[in-house]
Amino acid sequence: MSIVRRRVLRPPRPAAAADEQHLARLQRKLHQLDQERASLNRWMANLKRAFHAVEKTRRRIASLERQLSHLQQS
Repeated sequence: MSIVRRRVLRPPRPAAAADEQHLARLQRKLHQLDQERASLNRWMANLKRAFHAVEKTRRRIASLERQLSHLQQS
């Protein structure tokens, strides 16, 4: 037979303490959001740099392939 658990009755928190906790949580989340945005900006800068380097290399390869094709047909 199972025993019914009794609920622990706690007095309600004062509104001021709840507001302070809410503001503290809000501040932590805003700080975390700023950190994540900065991290994303760093990654995007690196990604853009890498993407453009790949595109430049791809254009060089395509150009060399066209030149070789032209030379082989001559």
